[in-house]
Amino acid sequence: FDAASKNLEWLLENTPDLNSSLYINGVKIYKELEKAATGDKKKEYQQRVMDLYDLRIEYFNSEGDVMNRKAYDAYKFYKDDKTKYEMLYGFFEKTYELNGNDVGSQNLVAYMDVIRRYKLTGGDLSDDQILEKYDQVTQIIDYKTANGEDAAKMAKTKDFVDRMLTSMVTIDCEFVIGSLGPRLKEDPEDLGMAKKIMSLSLTAGCTDDPIFLDASMVVQEKEPTYGVAKVIGKKMAADKDYDGAEKYYGQALELADDNMKKADIYYEMGVMYSQRGMKASARTNFYKCVEADPARTKSFKLIGDLYMTSYDECKRDESKVEDRAVFIAAYNMYRKAGDERSMANAQAQFPSIEDIFTENYSEGDTFKVGCWINETVTLQKRPES
Repeated sequence: FDAASKNLEWLLENTPDLNSSLYINGVKIYKELEKAATGDKKKEYQQRVMDLYDLRIEYFNSEGDVMNRKAYDAYKFYKDDKTKYEMLYGFFEKTYELNGNDVGSQNLVAYMDVIRRYKLTGGDLSDDQILEKYDQVTQIIDYKTANGEDAAKMAKTKDFVDRMLTSMVTIDCEFVIGSLGPRLKEDPEDLGMAKKIMSLSLTAGCTDDPIFLDASMVVQEKEPTYGVAKVIGKKMAADKDYDGAEKYYGQALELADDNMKKADIYYEMGVMYSQRGMKASARTNFYKCVEADPARTKSFKLIGDLYMTSYDECKRDESKVEDRAVFIAAYNMYRKAGDERSMANAQAQFPSIEDIFTENYSEGDTFKVGCWINETVTLQKRPES
């Protein structure tokens, strides 16, 4: 590499505008020399790499692409040198300004680490500025994920970025609610602030505060997604705002792009209607859940629970056999769910053989369970104890 560097330097001095590959190969040569060097020589080679990037920009432009490379190499060279942190910060600021969403993936975590090192060694950065830069990085991560970058890799990158943020700024509920909440109230149309509150509320674990729901609704209004609609629906259902929950669950169904997501929403709606005592509506949604995703057999178990709790409201006190047939309907659902314990509980409530005989029925007879259940069952006797 020493000989190559001498030839390179002659070309750089005599034909600096020959070809951009002169600088591309030059960077490779000096990076290899830098790896093997120590002390002042190592620093000399590092500086030469930086110079070659600058010369490439001077003669061949492509500033955005070159700064992507220069910033990352500078980070590797100087990340442990406190005297270089302000310079590194400037390199990355320029890189992000020039490249936007096209900034190199290697420069996502590196940028946050530069910000972290610069801030922790006295750099002039406020918490608000750090949060703005965090937003910028996370939006680029989202963009890259949506446009084909490896999702697992981007999720890992996001995790690193989140951890770096919390090492610089105290992200707790007091900060989210006390500092950011009032800003959203001042400008309820501020999508960026709403996204920030949503993200940091999840980080800090303060999703129970009303500001989280307010922010989520702003985000959903401006940029509707299945995930946010589902979150809002669940929050509203938990708060017993059932009309609101129905609205956002409906949006989630419209935005769902596969049957498994639809099944999730039908299941949540079934649970919500169960809590409201709207058993027929709950059953309808549990059936839709299984129709969308046949693996969701717990829905059958919950329908069985609805039947098990309907004895008092459905009995007519005219026939013990007919009144207790509701438990046979429940048993049938538990069997579909594969829930043996619940099946046994339901069987224990079946009509006794004495009741069947006394009322002139026979095992195997079929008849319809009335009330809201409205299902035909085959008569079975209670197991002998």
